[in-house]
Amino acid sequence: MNAHAISQMHQELAELRKFVDLLTTEQQALLNNETDKLLELSANKSQVASLLTDFANARRKSLLENGKDTMENWMAKNAPEKLSLWQEIRTLANEAQQLNTTNGELIQSRMRSNQQALNVLFRDTSNHAGVYGPNGQANINSNGRHLGSG
Repeated sequence: MNAHAISQMHQELAELRKFVDLLTTEQQALLNNETDKLLELSANKSQVASLLTDFANARRKSLLENGKDTMENWMAKNAPEKLSLWQEIRTLANEAQQLNTTNGELIQSRMRSNQQALNVLFRDTSNHAGVYGPNGQANINSNGRHLGSG
């Protein structure tokens, strides 16, 4: 690993900051029921996540080529003045992981709530007029004649 690797770590840190910002915005959108924002955030989040994966893979490959050392050990030996850079990357990565976990839990909770609402709407539809059936159409009990007949 060399000056190029340190430069990539600075780029990775910048992308991690973007990722944390996106996850924070996603969490606010989930809490505020702003579902229209989620699609755009998802695309941006995927793009940044892909970049972060590329940075991590390049770093791992470089470490393997340089004796299978840990990042902390490599930094301590070769760039001790930049060890705080690695620590900041790790701190932000942990924050991103926690935000992502929380957002996933919020999504699961919303999905359960939606499923419960759907279950209520579809329950016993065959016995109740004005309730939605499995096809999404209202069940109308019509014991009398149809309009236009008669």
